Amino acid sequence: MKVDRDVVLAVVIAAAQVGGEMLLSPGLAPLDYGLLLAGTLVLAFRRRYPITVLAVTVACLLAYCARAHPGATVVFPVLVAVSSTVRQGRRPAALAAIVVFVAGMFAIGQDSTAALSPRSAIESKVLLVGWLVAAAVIGEAQRAWSHYLEEVEQRAAEAERTREETALRRAGEERLRIARELHDSLTHSISIIKVQAGVAAHLARKRGEEVPPSLTAIQEASADAMRELRATLEVLRSEEGSGLDQVPELVDRARAAGLPAEVEVSGSPRPLPTEVDRAAYRIVQEALTNITRHAGPASASVRIGYLPDEVVVQIDDDGAAVPHQRHQPGVGLTGMRERVTALGGHLRAEPRPEGGFTVRAELPAARS
Repeated sequence: MKVDRDVVLAVVIAAAQVGGEMLLSPGLAPLDYGLLLAGTLVLAFRRRYPITVLAVTVACLLAYCARAHPGATVVFPVLVAVSSTVRQGRRPAALAAIVVFVAGMFAIGQDSTAALSPRSAIESKVLLVGWLVAAAVIGEAQRAWSHYLEEVEQRAAEAERTREETALRRAGEERLRIARELHDSLTHSISIIKVQAGVAAHLARKRGEEVPPSLTAIQEASADAMRELRATLEVLRSEEGSGLDQVPELVDRARAAGLPAEVEVSGSPRPLPTEVDRAAYRIVQEALTNITRHAGPASASVRIGYLPDEVVVQIDDDGAAVPHQRHQPGVGLTGMRERVTALGGHLRAEPRPEGGFTVRAELPAARS
């Protein structure tokens, strides 16, 4: 159980004041104790209601001083209230309270200081004013220090945000540079290999010769390499801004490529952390790519579920995967698992009991 510091401070001040007055001014009436307690315990609310607390403290302690003529230490609760009020930017209210309290104490103190020398009476009044001014100065210093700390935190947060934006921009520029290099070099080379292998196979058939298996393998490998390279270039060029809101377009492209697919969204779609949104999109993209390559004649369904504390993406197909068949994860599934694990989520990728394959990713995405 967390104890409020303001409550502790108010109780300590109240105990000290009551204990001191019991020793210095025995025989106080219950009303005197009530005024003293009210003027000190109300300090527990000084942060939430600074002006009200200051008014109650000044009124109660002036009334107590008028009845009991206590020592100078009774002003301490007023000092705390004044300092808190100034710290919260309520300077006019604090100044008015100081004027009222000083005027009241001067009026009350006429009888009690009559026996003192004029010099001593003046010194006691100046000392009272000095304490109150010092309390106001302390409150202003605390206010300035708090503002300074807030500005430092804001500058640090802004600097961190700027660094992140710079890093993301540089990463995006580097991805585009890599994509251009791959396109200009590998795409051209692989295209030549594919064309040359195709020409050689065509000439062999034209001469009535059997096409060597190695040549057919080169054709197929070059075609696969071109598809892989195009997919890689697409990822590199579209890494920024890819998220679950683009899944319908992804499914449309899968349909256009010959894969019957549908998408279903449950829950209330909401903005997600960038890393979670991007990872979910990549999981759907990789799963659909795997279905196209490995599932054979199949159809796919994509389900996106927005839950209070997480987002779930599940991709099912009715392809060639057999239940209980040992499955060796490839690079794509390994990359999925690494993405999900890095975000603290859970990934399940396995054959379905009714046949086909399922990929289910649960990513933490609590509501902000």
